[in-house]
Amino acid sequence: MGWGMKNRLSGIFNPKSGKTVMLAVDHGYFQGPTTGLKKPRETITQLLPYSDCLFVTRGILRNCVSPAISTPIFLRVSGGPSVLGELSNEDLTTSMKEALRLNASGVGMSIFVGEKNEDRTISSLGRLVNEAEEYGMPVLAITAVGKEMARDARYLGLACRIAAEIGAHMVKTYYCEEDFEKVVEGCPVPIVIAGGKKIPEKDALQMAFSAISKGAAGVDMGRNIFQSEHPAAMIQAIRAVVHENYSVDEAFELFNKLKGQKVVDRVVE
Repeated sequence: MGWGMKNRLSGIFNPKSGKTVMLAVDHGYFQGPTTGLKKPRETITQLLPYSDCLFVTRGILRNCVSPAISTPIFLRVSGGPSVLGELSNEDLTTSMKEALRLNASGVGMSIFVGEKNEDRTISSLGRLVNEAEEYGMPVLAITAVGKEMARDARYLGLACRIAAEIGAHMVKTYYCEEDFEKVVEGCPVPIVIAGGKKIPEKDALQMAFSAISKGAAGVDMGRNIFQSEHPAAMIQAIRAVVHENYSVDEAFELFNKLKGQKVVDRVVE
């Protein structure tokens, strides 16, 4: 791994905890103006101070994020179908030159293991890694799970290992309660967990706590933060779990303490 790659990755992971809280706001690339992101500028501005990294599409980055920010950017570079179509029919949509122009710290794309177009999405990941390596650009592979796929350790372990074998530098996957540590053990690159659909705040904190306890390198969470009634409080509670080893009860107490505040000036460090 070259200096540039190491430097980009070092900005994503907290130097004290070695972990990361990534904020995923790329949902509109296939869902449109989803709940919590109908006004992306407002949502992102509120949550950016508490994010170690922002995972976003180029369109939202250009139009809704201040160029004065210091938060590292991971750029979503795949897409194609909408929520109305075959989701596995994705392809690369954003060039490496564009990622460099936008000063991205990394790029990310989905692979659909076990779905109709798994071969094409995995091959696309290989092409992306080839190009990214030329510029020292980290690649995040997202293990998208089809409607018929069980989110168990056997499937997630398969998908994560394939992503790492193809050359991804990080993998984003779902958490599973049983044997998640085996998913982590079988993947030689850092794993961050996706939040998935909105669940109650304490349940989301429990998921983050369990994933970190079983070896995850962080979270890349979206809906369980920006669809909370108190998004800024929620992301700070997540940070407390990931970076400060808060228990679920301690983090939920922090959430309840902060949720009455419109703006919190400092992040949990």
